[in-house]
Amino acid sequence: MVSLTALWLPIVLSAVIVFFVSAAVWMAMPHHRKDFATVDDEDSVMDALRPHLSAPGMYYFPFAEGAEMRTEAYKEKVRKGPVAIVKVRSADSTLNMGPAMMKSLMLYLVVGIFIAYLASRTLPIGTDYMTVFQVTGTAAFLAYGFIGFQESIWFALPGSVAFKHALDGLVYALLTAGVFGWLWPA
Repeated sequence: MVSLTALWLPIVLSAVIVFFVSAAVWMAMPHHRKDFATVDDEDSVMDALRPHLSAPGMYYFPFAEGAEMRTEAYKEKVRKGPVAIVKVRSADSTLNMGPAMMKSLMLYLVVGIFIAYLASRTLPIGTDYMTVFQVTGTAAFLAYGFIGFQESIWFALPGSVAFKHALDGLVYALLTAGVFGWLWPA
């Protein structure tokens, strides 16, 4: 069994690599450019929503709970539309991406720790590169590759966007697996 502390370098290095590749994917690669759409007459829509959606959060409308969801009044609101999930961010979080970038790096470190934990409990010292690659790559893909599908199923994220997230996740998983395979203790 490999100690978790013996895997600190692949944990950190894989997180840093995924962080920079993720940034490059979102800034330079063209496949996410059409993930978001604009609304017609954006200024009037923003003016209409501003008094009602002033606090950051996730809003769903028309909203109902429990038995209210089965009422004809609610069903009519849904039929009339629009049915929407609106995610409101603070201006600060949009204008200053530093905190979100730091949280991303922390997420990649946590994912790396869990991958290292799983690998350290299932792979002995001296395991060959390809076996380490397979185990850590599978674990990394489970963490990175399925991130969008739950959002797609329940919260209207377009399926095409979820598949693009999965493709990105595959790249991150392969990079993570490569680092762990390369730096696995001999």
